[in-house]
Amino acid sequence: MISPSNPSASPALPHGVVLLERGWLSSNNILIVTPDSCTLIDSGYATHAEQTLGLVEGVLGDRPLQRLLNTHLHSDHCGGNAALQARYPALETWIPPGQSEDVALWNMDALSYQATGQQCPRFVFSEVLTPGQDIEIGEKRWQVHAAPGHDPDAVLLFEPEDRLLISADALWGNGFGVVFPEIDGIDAFDAVQDTLDLIESLEASLVIPGHGPPFSDVPSALERARRRLAQFRRDPEQHSRYAAKALLKFKLLEVQSMPLRELQRWMATTSVMQQIHARQASALDYGDWVSGIMRDLVAAGAARLDADVLYNN
Repeated sequence: MISPSNPSASPALPHGVVLLERGWLSSNNILIVTPDSCTLIDSGYATHAEQTLGLVEGVLGDRPLQRLLNTHLHSDHCGGNAALQARYPALETWIPPGQSEDVALWNMDALSYQATGQQCPRFVFSEVLTPGQDIEIGEKRWQVHAAPGHDPDAVLLFEPEDRLLISADALWGNGFGVVFPEIDGIDAFDAVQDTLDLIESLEASLVIPGHGPPFSDVPSALERARRRLAQFRRDPEQHSRYAAKALLKFKLLEVQSMPLRELQRWMATTSVMQQIHARQASALDYGDWVSGIMRDLVAAGAARLDADVLYNN
């Protein structure tokens, strides 16, 4: 396992499973390697594509990467697809079926990258990961499960022999990802609950999340996630503010610093930010709302303000 965190604090992974634990701009990458096959799950963010290639090549050496699977199509999980496809021309790329037509047409209005102000170079796909099917990855059979909530088209991958779950952003060690359909005005907290219930029913003994280290205390992680979900149900505005802070922090992770004037312009031209403000904070002046989001990040130690420039911390 390659990890920026303390490796001794993480549980052991099954033979042939290699976790490339990334910073929060890029999703974790999971390599499943056998003598006859090499599969990568999720590819990180576009600006980290060269690092992704280096990490993958560091494990595989001269062996080709044969297959790439995406748990969902947010930019931090598939932004490295294009670079991997260029490096490995015979690479098969499998994606969840929900937006396969949008990927085939590269419909930027339907895909999330333009709305979120994020990057994702165009890529192609070979197959779809259909919920309900079993697929062979390495030497094991893996179940594909629908995991709506954070993303309506996301999937989970579960290997029942080792009881290993790849949960992407449906479950982290301390919560789950922003529930993006809620930003669009689509009720999705019930879908989050259903996905958490599904994860509980699988009785996984080890979870590799989309971000952060793997964990084996799955009941405690589920309890934390359900508490967070209950808070968001009681106060949807809390979720919206969390989403706005997460999106701004993601941008800071990408660029590292932004003059306040540029930050204000980015937020004013990023449609998902406009949606959050319009749905949950329209009584506030837009500039005051942006300043409040920024102050929250600074107060939490996630950003630093110096001479009218906001820096990533």
